Amino acid sequence: MTHTTVGIDVGSGALRAVEVAHSGSSRSGGTRPTLLRYHELALPAGAVSSGEVIEPNTVAAALKQLWAEAGFSTRSVVLGMGNQRVLARDLSVPKMSLKRIRSALPLQVQDMLPVPVNEALLDFYPISETTTENGPMVNGLLIAAVKVAVLGNVRAAELAGLTTREVDLIPFALSRSLVSRPGLTGTVCAIDIGAKTTTVVIAVHGVPHFVRIIPTGGDDLTQALRSGLEMDAGTAENLKRQVGLATVNALAGPGSWSAAPAGTDAAGIIADVIGEQLVSLRNTINYFANTRPKDPVRQIILTGGASQLPGLSAALADMTGIAVGAGDPFASVIMPSGSEAVLGDGSSRFAVALGLALGSAA
Repeated sequence: MTHTTVGIDVGSGALRAVEVAHSGSSRSGGTRPTLLRYHELALPAGAVSSGEVIEPNTVAAALKQLWAEAGFSTRSVVLGMGNQRVLARDLSVPKMSLKRIRSALPLQVQDMLPVPVNEALLDFYPISETTTENGPMVNGLLIAAVKVAVLGNVRAAELAGLTTREVDLIPFALSRSLVSRPGLTGTVCAIDIGAKTTTVVIAVHGVPHFVRIIPTGGDDLTQALRSGLEMDAGTAENLKRQVGLATVNALAGPGSWSAAPAGTDAAGIIADVIGEQLVSLRNTINYFANTRPKDPVRQIILTGGASQLPGLSAALADMTGIAVGAGDPFASVIMPSGSEAVLGDGSSRFAVALGLALGSAA
């Protein structure tokens, strides 16, 4: 039996959606899902902030337009959440059924939450089991999201006539589309740099073990150029893509790249802002390495619209000492003839939406 699902990535500047068909055998690891359709549509400024719907009616109208233009065959959708209103933390609990673990979460995690437990949606993602002096334990990730933020996105989809089948964590979606596929083994870090949020997920043999959501992205650089050089947003966007980062001296060895001193020219502003973001990413990866020394990160996969900044990939590789490659989310699905040519270098923009759609088969 085949069913189709559309994953929707609600970004600050655009909606992106991907429809895939799952056959009955794909759930058990047989036939790969098939890409059916994909489309993106720009959003008016202010309609969405860091993935959270601010203007439900505006977003609903855009979703209706997206469906009309793309011709999606189903109104069953999976939404993603992944901003500062979502928390992912390590948690170990006594071994029991997943249903019982989830039901006990409100009593166990209040001290870990930034809001009252009745204002949050909670879930638990099991990773491994261990035996301690207190008995068998299940180690995993606590997932907590501010309820009003999630329901706002669901409401926008509802106003557009869509049925939200699931709300999934964006880092898990990235793991599915970029990491959990043949050919990638060991410990891999996927980094998605969006307009306002950078998502980091580290997976060991395809299983997510670590998640961090950093509240910076490509818009920080655009705003810095706008204020520093007194220009409009469109000019700043074009300038950052033209200038990019200074060339990394590959012969100088790992860690040789550093941000130039802050200056009033475009190159200095870009190096200063990106330098801070790279330090944050390096510290995040180092934190994982320090807490899990047996699972060193062997590869970084870089994706997202803001990851296309010239020189960024080389600078990240130099600062971390880890090989950095571009993500190919569609490697895990069967592609219609000609789709690769149409997507081109823009395929990474759909990594989240594809991962959300793929999750409906799990």
